[in-house]
This record gives sequence, C-alpha cells and structure tokens, in this order.
Amino acid sequence: MEIIILLIVIAIILVVAYFWIGNYFYNFALNAKKEKEFITDNPHLAKSEAILEEVAEAAKHSDKRFREQVPISSLSVISHDKLKLKLHANLYHQEEQNQKWAIVVHGYGSKAADMVRWVRGFYEKGYNVLVPDLRGHGKSEGNYIGMGWHDRLDLLLWIDEVLAINPDADIALYGISMGGATVMMTSGEDLPPNVKVIVEDCGYSSVDEIFAYQLKDLFKLPKFPVINAASTVAKRKAGFDLYKASAIEKVSQCKVPMLFIHGKEDSFVPFEMLDKVYNAANVEKERLIIPNAGHGESVQVDPELYWTTIWRFVDRYID
Repeated sequence: MEIIILLIVIAIILVVAYFWIGNYFYNFALNAKKEKEFITDNPHLAKSEAILEEVAEAAKHSDKRFREQVPISSLSVISHDKLKLKLHANLYHQEEQNQKWAIVVHGYGSKAADMVRWVRGFYEKGYNVLVPDLRGHGKSEGNYIGMGWHDRLDLLLWIDEVLAINPDADIALYGISMGGATVMMTSGEDLPPNVKVIVEDCGYSSVDEIFAYQLKDLFKLPKFPVINAASTVAKRKAGFDLYKASAIEKVSQCKVPMLFIHGKEDSFVPFEMLDKVYNAANVEKERLIIPNAGHGESVQVDPELYWTTIWRFVDRYID
C-alpha cells in the first residue's frame, strides 16, 4: 500500500513539474505580454563588425527621410479563428496606381513600424507595400506569439485585402526572421495566382527546432521533455502544436518561386537551417549567403548585393 501511495505521489509530482516547466517556457517564449529579456544584450544579436558605420548612418538617414515624406494609412482584418482577433497593418500606397504589391513581414518581438528599411526598398521600386503587425505584436491583438504558424493563415487574409483593393495585383511576399518563417509557412497554403514570388531572410526551419536550439544555448537543457511540455501548454493556451509548426513541410508544398537569404555568421537562427528549407523547396529557387552577416544583418552588411539579388530574382516574376 505504501508503495502505491509513493508511486501516486511521484506521479503527481512529475505531472505538476511537467506543466510547471511547460508553462514557464510558454511564458518565456510565447506569451506576448511577458518581457522577452533574452533578446536584450543577447550575444547572438550583437552588431557585427562587418556593418560599416558610414553605410549604417546613410541608411538611417534615408529611413528617417522616408518616414517624414511617405504617408501611412492603416488597414485591419478580423482573424478567422475563434479568437476573432483584430489585426492591424500599415499601408504605403503609391501615388500613381499600379499592380505591384509587396507584403512585408516583421520578426519576433518587432512590429510593422520597425520595417521601414525593407518597406523603403520595395516602395522605391514602385511597389505598394502592406506591413502587418503579427499576432501579439504592434497594434494587433493577441496574447501569444504565433511563431508564424497561425500567422500564415492571417497572411492569407492580408493577401485577400490586397486583392480587394486591386484584384489584378501582382504580389511579392517578404519576411525576415520570424517573418521569414511566416512567409515560408504561408508558401505551402493554397495561394491565389496573384502571389508571384516569395523572399525569406533568415527564417527558421521549424518551431520545435529553433526552440530546441535556443533552449540548449540559453539553458543548456535537452529538447525532451521541455519542448514537449511547452507544446502541451501551447496547445491549451494558443491552440497550436510546436511540433507541427514546420517551415520545411510547408516549403515542400510550395508552388511559388522563392529566394532564400541568410547571413553566414547567424548564430541566433543558425545558418545551418538555410540548407534545410532550401533543399525542401521544389520550385524555382535561389539562395543568397552574405559573408560575415549575423542575424537579420544581411541588408546592412552588403545592401547593394542584398537588393541587387532580390530584384534580379523578383523581376523575373513581377514586371
């Protein structure tokens, strides 16, 4: 009898510990209302010495001038899931109407307003640019960070919004970091033929793989059982399974040409993930590797090569 009681007590302790661990790491990574301190002063996000100061200053000046000169309007949609979240986006409309559109997607912990560098790149090329705030970011509602998985379905709504404005729109999808994962996850959905091309910059291969990498890096903890516990809590609180949220799987189903970009020295979303998503794609594709660039730094380390490569690829599909 005592052994049975002991086993029951141990089982209860293990269950409590499992959910405590899952809840802790859910709050740590996915709770949008909790401060993400691990991003602050993270050595993997430190500014690379390869970013030339004069180049960075010139880009900042151009961004500032763009903010001052180009008007922004707002759009909103309501998510299709049971949460019925009100989602926000910034819209940069060209003065002269045309069919070229870009949907530009920000990264983890960022927001639409932070994407001026990339908005400017597309806008100055003549594109109308829509920049969503992903769930739990910026002005969009949401208590959790979707890591691109639920965001991929929200992105379909934004594509529909563009087509409501211009049914003949030619659309490019662009995303960086978590935004890169978002556009890759979107790529495997049933997209309208208006979506002509996709560009992803330093997106991760899958949610469980990037979490396992960060878990080992930050806490020196194994994937099992921590990710399992976090996934259990995520399914209860956010409605998605960390193990199903795979950019690799969705890219393998993609029918749209795709350009993959990654900094060679990226150690936040490790460079090795590039091969996984690139090799999964069975479409017209290219990859751009920027030497010496860390996470999200490719556009700063070599802006000329970055944009020249993007336009050489995108211009094949959007005139």
